[in-house]
Amino acid sequence: MQPGKVFLIGAGPGDPELMTLRAVRFLAAADVVVYDRLVSAEIMATIPGSVRQIPVGKSPGCHPVPQDSISRLLADLATAGLTVARLKGGDPLIFGRGSEEAAYLAARGIAVEFAPGITAAQGAASATGIPLTHRGLASGVRFVTGHRQAGEALDLDWTRLADPGTTLVVYMGRAHIRQIALRLMVEGLAGSTPVMAVANATTARETRLVSRLDRLVVDLRDWSAEGPVLFLIGRVVSLHSRDELIGPTVTQHLIPAANA
Repeated sequence: MQPGKVFLIGAGPGDPELMTLRAVRFLAAADVVVYDRLVSAEIMATIPGSVRQIPVGKSPGCHPVPQDSISRLLADLATAGLTVARLKGGDPLIFGRGSEEAAYLAARGIAVEFAPGITAAQGAASATGIPLTHRGLASGVRFVTGHRQAGEALDLDWTRLADPGTTLVVYMGRAHIRQIALRLMVEGLAGSTPVMAVANATTARETRLVSRLDRLVVDLRDWSAEGPVLFLIGRVVSLHSRDELIGPTVTQHLIPAANA
């Protein structure tokens, strides 16, 4: 039997219009789609009902399909001669474990092709109008994940992350945001540094919370947003609403998405 292949596809942040043409072409060629929890319902709705769909999504504290099992599933499907679309939210090579799955498949002689996706930080930037870099405010940007396996310490380079001239983007950080905010301030990042939390960026369910580093944990208590949350931390957030965000009296602002 001729072996199949696996397409590792980035679905982007949620809006189907932000998928690449390559991703759309790969999905159209697939016999089966193996998809993550972070792939939006809008994107899943573009897949024909005749195509087999296998959910393997994880949520905090709940991993019904362990990573090793996902890799074996992909290999088994491809070995059976199927063309497999492995569909991940954002980009498969940015906190998506796509490289781990690709290495597993390549070691077994299974062909792998990638379709990059717009990562959540880029999607949130375009949806909110907040640039990730801006002359005079941020000359660089850093992506970090705030998620850790149960019991593991959140071990980041806090000194470098606390650079006021850099935009810090924290993926999957809500569970550890208290520690993140505290460590950044301990390393010298001002408590007045503006922060935006964005949930379900680029979808009709998008919601935003604007705060500042020393108020963020308190403001999050009253924010009922569900779904994946991305944190943008840095002076560029001041471009979202200059009058409200510059000064010591800033409190939270709940802002509905423009396309909600």
